[in-house]
Amino acid sequence: MSQSMMSYRQHARAMLLLGFPLIGSHLAQAAVGLTDTVMLGWYDVEVLAAGVLATSFFFMLFVLASGFSFAVMPLVASASSAGDPVQVRRVTRMGLWLSIAFASLLFPLTWWSGRILLLLGQEPVLAELAQTYLRIAGFGLLPALLVMVLKSYVAAQERASIVLWVTIVGALGNALANWVLIFGNLGFPEMGIAGAALASTVNYGLMLAGLCFYAVRVFPEHALFQRLWRPDWEALRRVFQLGWPIGLTHLAESAMFTASAIMMGWVGTLPLAAHGIALQLASTTFMVHIGLSQAATVRAGRAFGRRDVDGLLRGGQVGFMLALAMVVLTMAAFLGMPETLISLFLDPADPDRLTIITIGVGLLAMAALFQLADGTQAMAVALLRGVHDTRVPMIQAAVSYWLVGLPIGYVLGFWTPLGAIGIWLGLVAGLSCAAVLLLRRFWWQRFWMQDMTTTGAAPARSA
Repeated sequence: MSQSMMSYRQHARAMLLLGFPLIGSHLAQAAVGLTDTVMLGWYDVEVLAAGVLATSFFFMLFVLASGFSFAVMPLVASASSAGDPVQVRRVTRMGLWLSIAFASLLFPLTWWSGRILLLLGQEPVLAELAQTYLRIAGFGLLPALLVMVLKSYVAAQERASIVLWVTIVGALGNALANWVLIFGNLGFPEMGIAGAALASTVNYGLMLAGLCFYAVRVFPEHALFQRLWRPDWEALRRVFQLGWPIGLTHLAESAMFTASAIMMGWVGTLPLAAHGIALQLASTTFMVHIGLSQAATVRAGRAFGRRDVDGLLRGGQVGFMLALAMVVLTMAAFLGMPETLISLFLDPADPDRLTIITIGVGLLAMAALFQLADGTQAMAVALLRGVHDTRVPMIQAAVSYWLVGLPIGYVLGFWTPLGAIGIWLGLVAGLSCAAVLLLRRFWWQRFWMQDMTTTGAAPARSA
């Protein structure tokens, strides 16, 4: 059925059927980071603080290079909707190529990360521990990026359930490996923060193997890995042109959060530990928005491939309504039981436990504030991505996060008595600015979308 002929209820059902497995897969993926944070918190507060720095650093590199995997999703969705399996194969292969290239380029930054963190003003002990984590995790960057490409390839063809199950199995395996390697259980040596990094790296490799097997068995017509070494410069150019703005958009946002972690390190070790816990909780709830927004990207990409403007706009409206419903639930959790949530990350016998909880409660209140802005900007940028519009959103995100969010956070955090709360108010300001600009951008697209229906192709845009 054409999306323009679907009711709002039918749009919501279709988006949720695709979105729930994607939400589940992202929550399972977030469980990897959540498990690392919880177990490192049980192990040692100083190691937890170093883990916050290390995972923030790793995530910043990961999201920069993952722009190409996100570009694969709308391209595959549009090609699949248009009945073009050759184009599906071409763009997916070149997404794998670009991921391999960028993982190789970024690896040296993980190997010498200790020096970088020292230059950013971190304590020598924390920088050394973070480097221990990142030197191992750097080897996991390549399989992690390839997993993202294959997830996009599969999800764009509305086969999101396998993404969910592979990620769940990986998350459970990571939790077990963390328990064994961090604490030295079952006869293994006690590795601390290095054990967390090794567990995550092995997890990514196993997930990659599972998705490769599925792709070969379920989509043999794509012959995805045959003659993989052969270049396809036209497809590579398309993926690169769509993907690099996505990567920089993600980098602008993740770097804002990484910079906030660095500023929190200047405040002190305990505020940094509380920041890591609050940010982990906020990141976990954000996985719901990511899953829904990816479903919106696939639906928008398919409508775009069929030139179905009415269906695209109606689906966009449903996407925003579903995002708002999720926002209400997460805000209620953050404001209703903050102490309970924060306590999950701390050893009851830790002498700094009450101080961290006190700081964390205030930070979770800030996280509740930006849930609405975060959900809105995630849905808006995903819908724009579905219609292959990525460059202007990149600029809007960079302005919002770096010219609005970070300066406000720095001023409020260090020039006022607000401290850690002030840094998080800057995050709220940056996300709110991005939400307004991106939402405005999407609804203004209806003008060129209407031109698309009359000309049969998307008109050239200035950006």
